[in-house]
Amino acid sequence: MGTRSYYVDILASRIGGTLYIGVTNDLIRRVAQHKAKLIESFTEKYDVVRLVYFEQFDDAANAILREKRLKKWNRTWKIRLIEENNPNWNDLYPGIAGGSF
Repeated sequence: MGTRSYYVDILASRIGGTLYIGVTNDLIRRVAQHKAKLIESFTEKYDVVRLVYFEQFDDAANAILREKRLKKWNRTWKIRLIEENNPNWNDLYPGIAGGSF
């Protein structure tokens, strides 16, 4: 049986826009659901569909802990984290999903 991965992701509506932080065990599927607006949620309401940051974990508990910590951060810290890794707020989804969307 293969090792399962877990992801903490940050989605944005636009550069400097509304942010959403989530955790999943299937990043490609989950972001695709947000982009297709298949889930009635905060992300659908505010059009938060641009994957701007993610981290990968081997352990679900560590991923959930990281998600909870990031959610407590103030907005400035979250933006700094995004911009240190993705200064142009590019949508990272096409790069991980093989060009879909």
